[in-house]
Amino acid sequence: MNNTSLTASEIMPNQVARVRRTRTLERAGILYARFALGAAFLSGIADRFGLYRGRNVGYGNFDGFMQYTAKVNSFMPAATIPFLAWAATAAELFLGIALIIGIWPRWVAIASAALLVLFGVAMAISFGIKSPMDYSVFSASAGAVLLALYENHKSGANS
Repeated sequence: MNNTSLTASEIMPNQVARVRRTRTLERAGILYARFALGAAFLSGIADRFGLYRGRNVGYGNFDGFMQYTAKVNSFMPAATIPFLAWAATAAELFLGIALIIGIWPRWVAIASAALLVLFGVAMAISFGIKSPMDYSVFSASAGAVLLALYENHKSGANS
């Protein structure tokens, strides 16, 4: 058995290859998270404008989404429901597209996390904590936070 230690020139290629693989996997994971979160936002938009057909459609149309918005925000005055429905729709449309194309990644991720927390809290108030847990709203929000932190780490920013 040979007990000679490896030289620096023998160790370095292995470490460089490992770092490259790790970076590639990180980039793939971040891209996957961005696309999955963005697609989820856009899927909700597609549903509320009737782009899905069949038996397992959520809202089916914007009136159905407005009714759901009223249920989720049962603690809000009825007059605010149309604004909340349209504001959520605009926010999800913008965030979904921005996540997929990758513009302003840190700020879009933070806004996505905040929007999802608002949804989750509203669902918990109106339906109980089980509802946002069943729909993984807080998990998606946490994923968005990780996207924001990755972008912060990648840029080397301290803020």
